[in-house]
This record gives sequence, C-alpha cells and structure tokens, in this order.
Amino acid sequence: MKIIFITLFYFCFFAAANAVEKIEMQGLFANKAVLSVDGKRYVLATGEVSPEGVKVVSADSRGAVLEIDGQQEQYNLGDTNTVSTMFSERKKHQEKIYINSAGMYMTFGNINGRSVRFLVDTGASAISMNSDQAKKLGIRYDKIGIPAGVSTASGYAKAYRVHLKSVSVGDITQSNVEAFVIDGNHPGPILLGMTFLGRISVEHNGNAMTLTQE
Repeated sequence: MKIIFITLFYFCFFAAANAVEKIEMQGLFANKAVLSVDGKRYVLATGEVSPEGVKVVSADSRGAVLEIDGQQEQYNLGDTNTVSTMFSERKKHQEKIYINSAGMYMTFGNINGRSVRFLVDTGASAISMNSDQAKKLGIRYDKIGIPAGVSTASGYAKAYRVHLKSVSVGDITQSNVEAFVIDGNHPGPILLGMTFLGRISVEHNGNAMTLTQE
C-alpha cells in the first residue's frame, strides 16, 4: 500500500507541476516578482520556483523573465498569459553555420520578421546593430530605447538598449531579445551576440558551429 500511495502522490505532483494555465504579473521589484499562477499568489525572488514549476530567471522594476517548462518569456507589470505545459514534448531545433573564407560565421536570419544577415559573435554580450540598420528594420530606438554607452573597437560610443520582438536563425526563434543600437556605422554586419546565443547551446566542431534550441 505504501508503494502504491507514494507512486500516486508522485504522479499527482508531477502533473500539477507541469500544468500551468494562467500567469499574471502583479508586482515587480529588484530581483523579486509577485505572480499569480492559476489564481495562487506568490512572491518569488530571482532563482526561486513556484510549486507549479514557474521560475523567476530575472526581475527588476521594468519586467521579469519567467521560465516555464524550459521556455523563457518576458513579462511586464499587469501582463497575463495563458499557457499549457502539461506533458508537452519540447522539440529540438538545430542550425549549422560554416566558417567563411574570412574566418567568420555569417548567416541569414530575421529580426521582427524582416530578413537580416548576422555575424555570429560569442564575444558580443548582446545583439548589436548600427543606427542605419535599425532604421531600415523599423526599430524606433530614439523613441523607445534606453540611452546607454558601449565599448567598441573604435572606442566608447553612444547607444540605445532596446528589446526585439523576435529574432530567428533557421527554425530557432527567441522572443523579447535585448539588443543595442549604436550611433554611427559600427558594427558593419549585425552581431548575433549572447542575448540570443546565451539562451541556446552553441558548439564548435571543425569549421562548423552548431546552434541548438531544445
């Protein structure tokens, strides 16, 4: 009887921890978020996980990144999202990029649904583009961006921090990705940096780089 009871208890807990129907962001603080998960209210610090399996990856007064069933998404104050993760099987997406004659990993992708050419740069902390590229993509960095400063090969430069609705390389897609728009003509190609690459697996094998999203 004990074995049967424990097995049933484990099954019920597993199902509860993997079935989230509704999440609402009710409060935001430095490294802490107030969430309503299926009607239950929790105050979770960065790194903490609710009984339903919702993890707070990061949080500040502007928004929080939550992880549900291995998928991360940005939430702002008042956001409500209906999700279903019960027994969902994650699909693995891979994209292989080969080094070119100049020793760089170049590939095509999309930003906010528009075609772009990326230079894959694991040394770049974020996706970065110059102001002309941003304008062509319809990114109103001067209106919605947060002023910032970045260090480039040419020295210190004025920049704007923005969030891109979507970034894709092949079948790999990430939403709400942080990026920098730099005044002037630097960088040349758009740098695919760690705000995208840090969410996936990146492997080097000979002259190929394999990007994997699980």
